[in-house]
Amino acid sequence: MAPSAPRLTLATLDRVPADVARPGYDPASVGVGIVHLGLGAFHRAHQAVVTDSLLAHDPRWGVCGVSLKTPRSTQALAQQDGLYTLLVKDPSGVEARVIGAVRETLYAPADPSALVTRMADPRVHVITLTVTEKGYCHDPATGRLDLDHPDIRHDLANPAAPRSAVGLLVAALDARRANATGPLNVVCCDNLPHNGRVVEGLVASFAAARSADLAEWIARHAAFPCTMVDRIVPATTDADVAEVRRRLGLDDAAPVVAEPFLQWVIENRYAAPRPAWENAGAEIVADVAPYETMKLRLLNGSHSTLAYLGFLAGHVTIAQAATDPALRRLVERMMAEEIAPTLGVPPGVDLARYRATLLERFRNPALPHRTAQVAMDGSQKLPQRLLGTIRDRLAGGGSVRHLALAVAGWMRYATGVDEHGAPIAVSDPMAGRLAQAAASARGDPSRLARAYFAIPEIFGTDLPAKTEFVAAVSADLCSLLERGADATVARHVALS
Repeated sequence: MAPSAPRLTLATLDRVPADVARPGYDPASVGVGIVHLGLGAFHRAHQAVVTDSLLAHDPRWGVCGVSLKTPRSTQALAQQDGLYTLLVKDPSGVEARVIGAVRETLYAPADPSALVTRMADPRVHVITLTVTEKGYCHDPATGRLDLDHPDIRHDLANPAAPRSAVGLLVAALDARRANATGPLNVVCCDNLPHNGRVVEGLVASFAAARSADLAEWIARHAAFPCTMVDRIVPATTDADVAEVRRRLGLDDAAPVVAEPFLQWVIENRYAAPRPAWENAGAEIVADVAPYETMKLRLLNGSHSTLAYLGFLAGHVTIAQAATDPALRRLVERMMAEEIAPTLGVPPGVDLARYRATLLERFRNPALPHRTAQVAMDGSQKLPQRLLGTIRDRLAGGGSVRHLALAVAGWMRYATGVDEHGAPIAVSDPMAGRLAQAAASARGDPSRLARAYFAIPEIFGTDLPAKTEFVAAVSADLCSLLERGADATVARHVALS
């Protein structure tokens, strides 16, 4: 084991080598104007990086980063005065940069009332969120708040000690109302269609369950702009930690890794002051929807397809799956023939070039983005990434042949057993229910497909009634179970 090095902190920041970028401001002088819920790698490689680029000119917008489920990231960052390293990787090499935007950290379960107080501080004008699709306690098929969700039931019964993101938002807004600390911008950065409107609806439903007056105040004093975020951020590995130590000569327990590409599109809809994110590369637009739909369907839909079918075919990383000739051809055909016709293209976007760029990004060998990581939480992701496209194609009478195989890939993966009989660690909030459905089918592909289609939180009630679509998925699922992913995908593209 290598001997330890000094830890990256404010006291050791001046030891960072000249070839590593570092904050062009004094982090200790930065105030907190943003509270971020969901202090994971994606936020620290995306929104925090954009914000970091602004702080030399406007130091009001430091971030208080909040973990909702585990104290791991908050503890590591607290020991480093909020500093961490971003490694940007592509085939040409690696660039390192120290980020100083996170000025405070909180672990919400330790003291939810302290978090609510922080969110109600009059100097805080923005709440951002990356809590993943499952973190909103909603029905992903309808977008409605699940009032029977254990966290929502808890928060309605214990408004002073909320544990869900929605409960925390409403508690903070209620505190701002009580203390007259002003309006608030709530900026969702998760992959939900119309994410701002969805979160606004969830907050309104929760607030109405508490008080009609509170719901009315929130409607007048909070803004929920829609956003689209895009950057591939794989899990940090031990090799990445070692790379940071080699580059900095310092230990960093919380580095993050990303590709060079970064996009953040934000709706021009605010109730309070906000950072000038557009000065650091974000796009402020009147309508986010076409950007959002393009990204969710082309990037995220293809990413999930590569994850499920690639995992089943034995590919550990997305880069490996994307260089598999048959899988690459499947994704190319799916994007061009079935996804692209459902899109309203944003102004100035060359859709063919966008698709080609996605494939280049997926094949980046410097980013070992694991198929198992992308495959997580499929029950929450499928409605946004694939099923919306399928509904549009079916409504227009178009083919969903490639999309049906993608859905069948998820079903095969969700059985929890790979092609060699080894268990798959299915990480999903519905994992138990999915396992029960698989067990009830007793190996029969048609019964298995029907069991999964019978989960309305995923497929609604409309898709199970589309007999041709159900038959196509069932046939692909049968092939995946009998022939395996390699043979199924190869046969599929050969017949295309």
